[in-house]
Amino acid sequence: MTDSATSTPAVASSRKRADLLTFIAIVGGLLLLNFIGQRFFFRLDMTEEKRYTMSPATKTLLSELKQPVTVTVYLTGDFPPAFRRLEQAVRETLTEFQVYGGANLNFIFIDPSAAGSEAARNQFYASLFKKGLKPTNLGATENGKRVEKIIFPWAVVSMAGRDRNVLLLRGNQAAPPEVRLNQSIEGLEYELANTIRTLSPSLRKRMGVVMGHGELSNEQAGDMLGAWQQQYDVYRVDLSKVPDLRALDALVVAQPKTAYSEEEKFKLDQFITQGGRAMFFVDALRVDLDSVSRNGAALATPYDLNLDDLFFKYGVRLNQNLLLDLNSGQIPLVTGTEGNRPKIEPMPWQLYPLINRFSPHPITRNLDAVYLKFVGNIDTVKAVGIRKTMLMSTSRYTRTLPAPVPINFNDARLEPNPKLYQNSFQPVAYLLEGQFKSLYANRARPGTMQFQPDKSPNARPSRILVVSDGDFIRSELNPKTGKPLRLGFDRLANTEFANRELVLNATDYLLDETGLIAVRGKQITLRPLDKVKLAEQRRRWQLLNIGAPLALLGLFGAVRAWRRKRRYAEFATS
Repeated sequence: MTDSATSTPAVASSRKRADLLTFIAIVGGLLLLNFIGQRFFFRLDMTEEKRYTMSPATKTLLSELKQPVTVTVYLTGDFPPAFRRLEQAVRETLTEFQVYGGANLNFIFIDPSAAGSEAARNQFYASLFKKGLKPTNLGATENGKRVEKIIFPWAVVSMAGRDRNVLLLRGNQAAPPEVRLNQSIEGLEYELANTIRTLSPSLRKRMGVVMGHGELSNEQAGDMLGAWQQQYDVYRVDLSKVPDLRALDALVVAQPKTAYSEEEKFKLDQFITQGGRAMFFVDALRVDLDSVSRNGAALATPYDLNLDDLFFKYGVRLNQNLLLDLNSGQIPLVTGTEGNRPKIEPMPWQLYPLINRFSPHPITRNLDAVYLKFVGNIDTVKAVGIRKTMLMSTSRYTRTLPAPVPINFNDARLEPNPKLYQNSFQPVAYLLEGQFKSLYANRARPGTMQFQPDKSPNARPSRILVVSDGDFIRSELNPKTGKPLRLGFDRLANTEFANRELVLNATDYLLDETGLIAVRGKQITLRPLDKVKLAEQRRRWQLLNIGAPLALLGLFGAVRAWRRKRRYAEFATS
């Protein structure tokens, strides 16, 4: 009895000592992990597509911020689940930004509909309108019911007294709402990071817009020029008056109408082969709408721009034809009279294709439709070392008309014959990348006896965008003020197409050396639930979600009570 009695306290003391050592080890381990976590920063993204992992370009941008940045988000409020997903994605993205931006990056969420009275709410809405923040009516299906919500899918990025608006709801408007929301989420990192980059002080690149050959005027390309000037130094360049183009980083050729001389073409060639970036928006056929006859007829004839051999050397050929597409825009036509006034109605016009078929390239990924006018197709030809990427093409129902092409606006009144539209998916834009070989290699420079070597010592890789539509960056003019409207805005359809976004994406891709544009290639897989099974098994899963935690908690309590009872029973018997 004595040995048993004395051993019991010893055993208890030993177990207490073991429990104390275990407790000290746990606390010490937690303190050690906390110390390591403070000294060595890391984050672990367990998602399959790494949706929460910032790109190296974004991390570098945020970590090198020199001035405070504030992001004000108006996408918040009492939303259905589909809209809350986008709001939550914005919040998560900005939280991740804050990890790398530190104290220099802050964000706030403001609910535009949270005003105390209707008058105050309308006043706040009006203030957002003045800032250019337009509301969106987006629909979704929740629990078998159609839900629509007026939202402001915008954020405003502020830095050093300057503001930039960021549209958070992007993507293809023709896609289902769930897909469009997913496309918007995929683009959040790029949209926010790129806006911060444009506001950050940096060495501005220099862009030249060619003039002297009937190219688009400052008014006709006004919106695009204004958009470029926010980020770059933009100049008008007359090739006949400058010795070379070495002072520029990029060059834009927008709808020339007269031929380039050999000397001017030589300057273009040397600029590109020595690493200069270029964008060509060029028509192969001349369509002069000012010369339309009284019966609404005109004739599209080939241009002689003296650029065909240059494009051919670089790997593409602009064909002398026009494309008709059943997926098209509209033109206004007089269809009758109303009293003493002509009755004007919009009619489909197959010579104004709407392009909604894009490459998954960062320039065009998740892009909305773009609007083209009198466009021809592009073929590729052999060019060693040049990578060619088709960025966009027409729809399945396309027709090709070789030059010369008679054009009659009265054709819009006729019902098109789908059997004639068999030339599917005609390419209208290419991105060319690589080391371009000079057109003048092993030849004398035009107008001189200066021999050009096979490979220039100044040769550098370059990138070129070629679009077979000179009107692509032309803005419609406001008939009342004469000022250019936003690029891509169609007054007849009251719709803004994505021409502006595509050109800005292309400019970033050509000139941005940080690689931030590659973030647009980020892909998040949409994994929708089976809506039929969801409706049939909803009650079962609700009961499971409520009952399973309670059952597990009860089981844990029962096991814990049994173990305590058994443990103290051992002490009692010993």
